[in-house]
Amino acid sequence: MDVTEGSTQPDAISPDLIECADGLARPPWAAANRMLQEYYDTEWGMPIRDEQGVYERLCLEAFQSGLSWALVLSKRDAFRHAFARFDPEKVANFCDQDIERLLENPKIIRNRAKIEAAIANAKATLSMREEGGLAALVWSFQPDSTPRPFTLEDIPKQTAESVALSKALKKRGCKFVGPVTAFALMEAIGMVDTHLVGSHRRGSSGVWA
Repeated sequence: MDVTEGSTQPDAISPDLIECADGLARPPWAAANRMLQEYYDTEWGMPIRDEQGVYERLCLEAFQSGLSWALVLSKRDAFRHAFARFDPEKVANFCDQDIERLLENPKIIRNRAKIEAAIANAKATLSMREEGGLAALVWSFQPDSTPRPFTLEDIPKQTAESVALSKALKKRGCKFVGPVTAFALMEAIGMVDTHLVGSHRRGSSGVWA
């Protein structure tokens, strides 16, 4: 099924949306609790174009790999505190002692490979400033059209653009940035709009008017 923007789809609400107590329709993951509802309503899919913001999302998507986003989101404040508000200049200078400190922090996800990836990604972020910066690089892979999913099955896990973005990030030293993680990043920062047809959030980013 062609699910790109502009394709023919039923003028109806996706059957995969759940009507919440406030009368708004959300996908199952966003209807699970108030924390996820607020994140879905105010953050997910809204444009992020600054270096720190993209770097933070890149790191959090990496920590989410193999786990639930709800878990990562519930620990986001702790992550921000532990990782110096995701200031790439500060994280790039983390040493072995910092890694051990993070591994002993029960408030975050204590995975050595992911922690080391956050540090590697900070160093890569600094090096990318010479070629326009992390945000510019990531957004250069914005597709010409966005999916228009009517069901959850219509939402791709990865795309040609996310595969290319993954390769570009890895080439520059980034870790934990496979095509699936890259696509999740693209969704989170508004590069694509995968809100289901009928969601009150679809088209709200202003990127895909």
